Amino acid sequence: MHDLSVRLLLFLATACISANLSADPVPVRHQQGSAHGFVVVKTLQGTILAEGDMTEVLHGGHVISRLTLHFRDGSLDDETTVFSQRKVFRLISDHHIQQGPSFPKPIDISIDALSGQITSHAQDGKITHDHLDLPPDVSNGLPPNLLMNILPTAAETKLSYVAPLAKPRLVHISIKPGGEVPFTVGGTKRKAMDYVVHVELGGLTGVIAPLIGKEPADYHVWILTGASPAFIREEGALYEGGPVWRIEQVSPEFAGN
Repeated sequence: MHDLSVRLLLFLATACISANLSADPVPVRHQQGSAHGFVVVKTLQGTILAEGDMTEVLHGGHVISRLTLHFRDGSLDDETTVFSQRKVFRLISDHHIQQGPSFPKPIDISIDALSGQITSHAQDGKITHDHLDLPPDVSNGLPPNLLMNILPTAAETKLSYVAPLAKPRLVHISIKPGGEVPFTVGGTKRKAMDYVVHVELGGLTGVIAPLIGKEPADYHVWILTGASPAFIREEGALYEGGPVWRIEQVSPEFAGN
């Protein structure tokens, strides 16, 4: 690489590091309540990899949201998120576990959004404590709820996110409406908004990553908009560098029917 190019990259990296990318929390337009839904994880070719539950419970003024995915190879993806919804959505805590053959880099990370304390449990029993100054818009575990409250006319929404790396770091995600996509329910035609979620790494990593093909692929989340929004499906990698999988809601099936 030419010396000029190296200097340019360093300049851009410095600019990215010093830039103020903070954003405001998402306003509450549709309060979340008690709910229970069923989901599956599939490859883009339709092979089922896991089944799971999406639940929400109201407790003491907070909402406890949990997504548990049981993979057919014995792997587990389990995330429990606690948040408040007083005028705006605010993360209280998030605990995310990934383990088993489907996850080459297992994680067990807890985030206390109020104190900024981040605790990681390694497979060998080692416990690591980190601290980050977390902004009020940090969004771990919240994207589906937030997307149901973002106006589809909003050109872009930016949020903060703690990347669960060996050394946790704060990144930013950009959410943009990608257009309506038709789907059917029992033969009835509906439309969902396809939200494109882009991870902005920032800093030197963010400058170099696209040049070496390491920039994370965008996520797509389909939300039924309107007076009573609903999560329809999601496509993206569940871990850093992982394949793109699809998570979508399913209905129960009864034997003999």
